[in-house]
Amino acid sequence: MKDTPEITAPMLLYAYASGVFPMAESADSDEILWIDPEKRGVIPLDHLHISTSLKKLLKSNRYSVGIDTRFCDVVSACADRDETWINPQIFDLYSELHELGYAHSVEVFECDQLVGGLYGVAIAGAFFGESMFSSQPSASKIALVALVARLKAGGYFLLDTQFLTPHLETMGGVEITKAAYQARLKLAIEKDADFNRFQLVDTASIWQAITQIS
Repeated sequence: MKDTPEITAPMLLYAYASGVFPMAESADSDEILWIDPEKRGVIPLDHLHISTSLKKLLKSNRYSVGIDTRFCDVVSACADRDETWINPQIFDLYSELHELGYAHSVEVFECDQLVGGLYGVAIAGAFFGESMFSSQPSASKIALVALVARLKAGGYFLLDTQFLTPHLETMGGVEITKAAYQARLKLAIEKDADFNRFQLVDTASIWQAITQIS
């Protein structure tokens, strides 16, 4: 069996600030891979696309939103799929980052039941999105809108999605080169941002905030 170096929380933060992120080879593997893609997915915070149907859903207040109330449950839900890069070591590392105040979750509830969410890591003016899940229509999209509203209010510069998926592309995600990403990351790391500057609890107020924050 191949020995793998121990990964610590400070090592993980340094990696993110350098533009690299970890993924387990599989849920059952002890091997952690460090990923530095040639193309990087990002969502420009001023170009989030909200469809007409999603606007109606936001205004309906069908869902409520929480921040950092069910972090471990969100990570577990993100890992609950046929193929995942979240193994026990990854789970423990991000739980530690959460306890240290760097990793955050956005939770979406329907009648007090967790139906969607996302989690990621915040360093200075950058937020590194890790994964998202949804068990009800558009619940993960609601989480993403809530995240963007929060990042804009908190003075963030970069929302990194790692890779560009069709789902993220419909929300305004774009793909940029490694060089362009590194340039944005450098600017983001120099910024002073506050993840907790703006409190959002219901989707109607999220919709109002996302339309008002410049």
